[in-house]
Amino acid sequence: MQSYDHNNERAIEDYREYLRLLVRVQLGSRLRAKLDASDVVQQAILHAHERRAQFRGETEGEWLAWLRAILANALTTEFRRFDAQARDLIRERSLDADLERSSSRLESLLAADLTSPSERAIRDEELRRLAEAIGGLPDDQRRVIELHYLNGLAVAEVADRIGRSRPAVVGLLFRALKRLRRTLRDPMEAEHE
Repeated sequence: MQSYDHNNERAIEDYREYLRLLVRVQLGSRLRAKLDASDVVQQAILHAHERRAQFRGETEGEWLAWLRAILANALTTEFRRFDAQARDLIRERSLDADLERSSSRLESLLAADLTSPSERAIRDEELRRLAEAIGGLPDDQRRVIELHYLNGLAVAEVADRIGRSRPAVVGLLFRALKRLRRTLRDPMEAEHE
């Protein structure tokens, strides 16, 4: 089994966009107006740096789970500040599960069934690249990708949520996926669009 070097200074920073994407997926419209995903991610990254020596895993998958747990704690703290409902222990447990589901959906976008340590390392690098690419989409395209693929909402639900028609949402999804494919295939080409 390949060991993951979590002591590398860049190891946490490499996941900033991944963590930001997971936060954006969790924020409802009410909290989105009050809370900046970047602030929550910064808080999680600071905690991860402080607690780096406590990480006991050996793989990048375990590293991702550890970072998600720290992110869940940071989100819970922020939810408590803004939403009395988040004080409910059931909500706190479901936040961990929601982050795990969003991460799994993000991984499924890569559509890779990889099993060896080197294949998993490649997939995890692609996961970071995908999170960065989603973060680089125009806001409306990014939002429909997050709602449809990461929150698992049907196109009609996405349309209702963002106040657009179904055909408009389908068009946004089509353009977003086309741009993501191009970005992941050739990042330099996508920059010059």
